[in-house]
Amino acid sequence: MVNKLEVSIDVIIHATEDISKFLKIFEDMFELKDEFVINQTTGHFENPIIILNTKIEKNQAQNFIEKLVKSLSNEQKKELMEQIEERTVDSRFHIRLSKQEFVKGNISFNEKDAIKIKIHIPIYNKKDTVKTFSKIFQIAN
Repeated sequence: MVNKLEVSIDVIIHATEDISKFLKIFEDMFELKDEFVINQTTGHFENPIIILNTKIEKNQAQNFIEKLVKSLSNEQKKELMEQIEERTVDSRFHIRLSKQEFVKGNISFNEKDAIKIKIHIPIYNKKDTVKTFSKIFQIAN
């Protein structure tokens, strides 16, 4: 199962935010160093925006998921397990983390202005979605 596992991470960093804080936390918490592609663009009001993104696969993706799950409280783990179907679209499990809490070294779910994480593993039968992602999260636990 690990051989087909992929994790995509996307972060939009505004001019008022410090990119180095995000990169340091990703390195310290998840051992992701030099993994991110950094794209610079301009926002709606001509403000500079940096977009960080990466895609990790196989063992590195499994290690990321393990570290993520271990950093969650029991309540957060329960919440993820209960929401597997709602959070899954086309074999991709979606998690959004609070950027403000992340730069403090905390993991907290937040839908707005968030770090977007997509965990992908091919699921050929929709009814296997809960079982497949439950297995991935339990292996990581």
